[in-house]
Parts: sequence; structure tokens; C-alpha cells
Amino acid sequence: MKTILMTLLILVGLAASAQKFSKVDKSPLDICYYPNEFAHDRKFAPQKIGDDPAMIRVIYSRPSKNNREVFGTLVPYSKVWRLGANENTEIKLYRDAILGGQAVKAGTYTLFAIPEATEWTIILNKDLDQWGAYSYDDKKDLVRFKARVSNSDAVIENFSMVIEKSEDGGVSMYLGWDHTVAMVPIKF
Repeated sequence: MKTILMTLLILVGLAASAQKFSKVDKSPLDICYYPNEFAHDRKFAPQKIGDDPAMIRVIYSRPSKNNREVFGTLVPYSKVWRLGANENTEIKLYRDAILGGQAVKAGTYTLFAIPEATEWTIILNKDLDQWGAYSYDDKKDLVRFKARVSNSDAVIENFSMVIEKSEDGGVSMYLGWDHTVAMVPIKF
């Protein structure tokens, strides 16, 4: 009986090790939430943390700098960029908001940017499930607005996003990579 059981375990083990799993993506997927308490929970954002309602979830991929010059070269100025890599960055607003001074209904949208040296144009688009900016259609833009850009003293190796409470009662979504940080103001 032990021999049969041992043989079955070995066969199951061999079958499991024969699976072809994909390699780790060079630009891994990440999620940022607001409120930030969601940042430690890698599940989809729940509707509430205690009595506080969920407000924002952003799903994006994080390309690496890898000793490359990012803005103006890898990511050209004056061209639409998907804000990350792979599938397009998606932002889910759990309630109506004001982004860059423009009203946006609760829902899920894709995020794009047109980077420039001193400011970026941020774009919320209604076309979901895209890969890259190759099929970007400006006719499906919901809003466009300008975002302030600043320099980071430290190199930001991987494209990163964080959403933090701002002094004006809203929040600021920071988009950083290389030595560049763009700030998107959001109010509820």
C-alpha cells in the first residue's frame, strides 16, 4: 500500500513540475489605492475600510529604467504614452470626482499622458482593455488636463504611483519615474 501511495505522489509531483509557467514579467503589475490603507491588501479594493469608503484603485505595470534615459527618449515628448507598460493603466473611481478641475463620474477608465519637460497632459479615456497606445482613440477621451511636473533628486528605478491626501482636502496622485514626478490633483 505504501509503495502504491509513494508511486502516486511521485507521479503527481512529476506532472506538476512539467507545467510550463510563464517567466516573471519585466514590467510587473501593481496596484495603488486610496485610502492608502488598501496598499497592504493585494486583493481588489473592498468597498469600505471600516466606515471609510474606497475612493480610487489604479492598476498599472511598472517598467524599469535600466540605465536608460526615460523621458524625451524611451518615452518621447509630445506623444501619447500609456502610463506604464503592457496593458493600459486603469483607474477606478468609486465615487464621482474632480480630476484636474474637471468633473468625472464614478467608473473605470484608462489613463494616458502626453509628457513634456515641464508639464504633462493627463488623459482619461473610456476605451478599456487596450495594450499600449497603439490603438489609442482621442475620440474616446473623457477629459484632458495639465499636470504639474517636478524633479526627483533620487532616481526612481521603476515607474511608480502613489495617492496621498493633500492639504486642500483632496488627494494628489503622484506618477514618478527616473528623475520626473507628475502630480494629478483629485477632489471628491
